Amino acid sequence: MRHSVKGRKLKRTASHKSALLRNLTTSLLKYKRIRTTVAKAKELRTYVEPLLTKAIAGDLHNQKMVMDSIKDKEVVKELFSSIVPTLGERKGGYTRVVKLGRRLGDGAEIAIIELVDYNEAANQKAVENKEKKEAKGEAKKVKAASQDKVEDAKVVEETVKEKK
Repeated sequence: MRHSVKGRKLKRTASHKSALLRNLTTSLLKYKRIRTTVAKAKELRTYVEPLLTKAIAGDLHNQKMVMDSIKDKEVVKELFSSIVPTLGERKGGYTRVVKLGRRLGDGAEIAIIELVDYNEAANQKAVENKEKKEAKGEAKKVKAASQDKVEDAKVVEETVKEKK
């Protein structure tokens, strides 16, 4: 029976699993969005969210606990300098898991896990791409309209010539 047994084994030993979660945490905090399997993403979410809660608390003891889990000093600096202020008053739910489908090689379910407040960069890129497409569409419409005007002008000239 599995009473009071928390988490997934991920087919690894305990030390391998903890190393995997530390590495995934470091990558998530460094890049704000990573792509991995659904099982790893869901397990990572249960590992990262308490760390982020401790980081938001911000007292010395909690900072040392976070630094004990994340070994990359640059990522820790970035966490306390930019990520924590961005998360702000959020009480929880710092990450989002989005399923993408199955991987071609082995058929594993793939997902993106991202920090919620940092998806604005991706959304901003999407908006910029949409604006570019709309601008191209408007340019095509303007070009088509100008061609229509040229054709209309030719028709007017031909009718004027015929009347003479």
